[in-house]
Amino acid sequence: MSIYVDPPTWPGHGRLWSHLVSDTSYAELHEFAARLGAPRRAFERDHYDIPSESYSAALALGAIPASPRTLVHHLHTAGLRRRKPPPGEGA
Repeated sequence: MSIYVDPPTWPGHGRLWSHLVSDTSYAELHEFAARLGAPRRAFERDHYDIPSESYSAALALGAIPASPRTLVHHLHTAGLRRRKPPPGEGA
């Protein structure tokens, strides 16, 4: 029952972003994100996108730093991975 966060290396909207995932459940992830102050709109299929400014706060709340590959591994192992649908197949 852990929350993982990758380093803020993902560019978008003029900022760098991290991904926040759970290895247990979406409920655990949503609860952690709420404590972090991440808005629900930051949830995307199976993770939260958090700005680089929130990375240290996520660690302070107990998130475990991990590589992007490790995050995907935890999502797959927990059965929580949700891929984007192929173009033309809807969201």
